[in-house]
Amino acid sequence: MVLRTSLIGCGILLLLFGCGSDGKVAPVSGVVTLNGKPTADIAVTFQPIVPQGKNVAGPSAFGVTGSDGRYTLKLYGTDKRGATVGKNQVRITGHVEFTDMSEEALNKAKPKVNIPTRYWNDPKMEFDVPPSGTNSANFELTTP
Repeated sequence: MVLRTSLIGCGILLLLFGCGSDGKVAPVSGVVTLNGKPTADIAVTFQPIVPQGKNVAGPSAFGVTGSDGRYTLKLYGTDKRGATVGKNQVRITGHVEFTDMSEEALNKAKPKVNIPTRYWNDPKMEFDVPPSGTNSANFELTTP
């Protein structure tokens, strides 16, 4: 009887609170340096890695560095700050601000800062977002 009650209790807790980090978001910020110097206009993207046995990992997050190299992530398409809790693939590139969405403007747009493509394409570049969040998701980039 105690075992059955415990199993039912565990099942109810899983329904109420979920399992793992599915859907949970925590605040994330940090500093990006390029060759040892904080750098503005760098885009940082966190893409949740789908855990084995799951179909959905959670929303992506995006931020752009200011003049002090600091960025704060927000979920794509929202004003909600943070990133999905758990392992995220990190992608970093130069940021381009689009004020004119014409095809010609989009083709001519170039980032103010050139970041080596390895920081966008490296599948091993990951960050594990803790449930309590972090303000030290820092990345030190170098150019050849």
